[in-house]
Amino acid sequence: MKPLHILLSGSILGVSQISGAATEPSADDLAKQLANPVAALISVPFQYNYDENIGPDDKGTRHTLNIQPVIPMSLSEDWNLISRTVLPVIDQTDIAPGSGNQTGTGDTVQSLFFSPKAPSESGWIWGVGAAMLLPTASEDLLGSDQWGLGPTAVALRQAGPWTYGALVNHVERVAGDRDKARVSSTFLQPFLVRAFPGGVSMALNTESTYDWKGREAGVPINLQLNKVTRIGDQMVQFGAGLRYWAESTENGPEGLGFRLTMVLLYPK
Repeated sequence: MKPLHILLSGSILGVSQISGAATEPSADDLAKQLANPVAALISVPFQYNYDENIGPDDKGTRHTLNIQPVIPMSLSEDWNLISRTVLPVIDQTDIAPGSGNQTGTGDTVQSLFFSPKAPSESGWIWGVGAAMLLPTASEDLLGSDQWGLGPTAVALRQAGPWTYGALVNHVERVAGDRDKARVSSTFLQPFLVRAFPGGVSMALNTESTYDWKGREAGVPINLQLNKVTRIGDQMVQFGAGLRYWAESTENGPEGLGFRLTMVLLYPK
């Protein structure tokens, strides 16, 4: 087994060495890999979300750009370690009476999944690991000012054009500002993806978050159309869709929002 730092270096070098050889994955192959959260594919998604009707008077709006690099690292012939990072950049206005506008970074969620390289005999792909909450918010109203830690897991199956499964994590506060509401949150994301020829896919998911201290949940339902294409030498996936808040916290978003995505792809 090669040392981890050598294997990681090889993965990162792949970002700048995209080959035009015949062995390069097709748009259909890449779309299928993107439907798998623990695929061995380096990618850098940029996900923009717009939500409104926020706050007790429903006058607030929020723009969120999630920067979500995914880096797989080979640990052995049988196992990968998948790093998934979510760093939000937020612009929000009037989310509470007299709050005004805030622009900056929110808290980062860093997840690490240990995942077998091959599916199980029954075709299931899975990964388990840890999720960490990092207090990277640039303003008080953009984050919790707390450190958090907890388990995370994902399981999915790919059969023909379909991918279905779920990702879950739970984060508890381990340090940070005790004057703020304690972070105790469960995230559940069941997903269903249908692939079509030409690198096109349709994705349906929910991104439910349950706050165990406040005893309230936020449940946006997302429907999105995606397309993998090439711009020069760069493989990219573009996506657009709607989101509907089926359930929201007392002061959370309501009604319809929308999502736009761009994913930079770096196949090996």
